[in-house]
Amino acid sequence: MEVSATRFGALIIGDEIISGKRIDKHFSRLAEILGARGLQLTWAEYLGDDRARLAATLQRTFASGEAVFSFGGIGNTPDDHTRQAAAAALGVDLVLQPDAERELRARFGEETTDVRLLLGTFPRGAEIIPNPVNRIAGFMIREHYFVPGFPQMAHPMAEWVLDTHYPHLFHQNIKADKAVLLSGPNAYESALLDLMERIVATYPDLRLYSLPSMSAEGVRRHLELGVEGAPARVDAAMQDILQEVAARQLTWQWRDPVNQ
Repeated sequence: MEVSATRFGALIIGDEIISGKRIDKHFSRLAEILGARGLQLTWAEYLGDDRARLAATLQRTFASGEAVFSFGGIGNTPDDHTRQAAAAALGVDLVLQPDAERELRARFGEETTDVRLLLGTFPRGAEIIPNPVNRIAGFMIREHYFVPGFPQMAHPMAEWVLDTHYPHLFHQNIKADKAVLLSGPNAYESALLDLMERIVATYPDLRLYSLPSMSAEGVRRHLELGVEGAPARVDAAMQDILQEVAARQLTWQWRDPVNQ
């Protein structure tokens, strides 16, 4: 399968997650899996089991040119709609994928039934994603990777996708992330807005962020102010920030003194 995407997104699907009956375990784990390979999750969306909405979303993401991991809804029960929505978004039919059929027959043997084979019907043109737990495959098409909602299956399958199809991207864009913890009577976001806007204008290639911290009683503790991007540019931006911090007589310390 040819790959060209350099940005990664996630679709996390299921009424049980939208309703709060189950806690999502995919977002944080996918971010970790990508991060361990020097990659980054660009966006994530949560969707219920609504076939029309899923199809509309997938039509948009198929056109985006991004790689997308989709978690959940690929079973064969009436509340699973992801396979059908993907086919509709692509304008193709569902067919029994030969490799998926082979895996299912190896899994169930003489107990293979037409109902079980439905688990291997994917949009025409799809390839399988091997399932190391029970051999009921996921599928991939147009750099979209559809895996089950079960974390113990989905996460190794996502790792397989990355290690098989995207190793050429691993650790290519080395980034630095530096931040200071600011404290004092004027160490709050609105008081530092002019500084932040100047840094954003001067260093448009960097990502600036500010994270206020409060105690359980609602008392302001400190403001974490940082930048992320190319190491040399991050160093230059942090020097500008620290000069302004000194001029404003704010108390500061590195977020992680051991590494700074």
